[in-house]
Amino acid sequence: MAVTYMTEEGLRKLNEELIELESVQRPEISRQIAEARDKGDLSENAEYDAAKEAQGLLEAKISQLKGLIATARLIDESSIGTDEVQIMNKVTIKNVKTNKVMTYMLVSESEADLKSGKIAINTPIAQGLMGKKVGDVAEIKVPSGMLTLEVVDISV
Repeated sequence: MAVTYMTEEGLRKLNEELIELESVQRPEISRQIAEARDKGDLSENAEYDAAKEAQGLLEAKISQLKGLIATARLIDESSIGTDEVQIMNKVTIKNVKTNKVMTYMLVSESEADLKSGKIAINTPIAQGLMGKKVGDVAEIKVPSGMLTLEVVDISV
């Protein structure tokens, strides 16, 4: 499996989610299965089928989280520089065509959340910005065409 770089906060959130799934949701689904089983004939029991399907999805999610946690490597945030764009940097960029200014934090795929301004390091925009310095202009190919972005600021 590939190594996933993440922050301490990101790893903590994954561990909390795993605990929630294993200690709260798993017993709840087991209870639902037992309840549906008590209702008799399983061959025509929609509740039983739904509970078993939910159990399968839950176990897949638990397995996925365990895999992510097992391959997680913490990023030493104290060693992150701001001379060029890298993972865990907050990058302020300006769209050269529209003059719109945006700030994003480059994070691992598992921590990406566009609403909070965090974009995954493997996205075209993040890849195009990697290694750029303040003042550099990046021509980035995105599904809708080309973006021309200027790096305005890099911070931690």
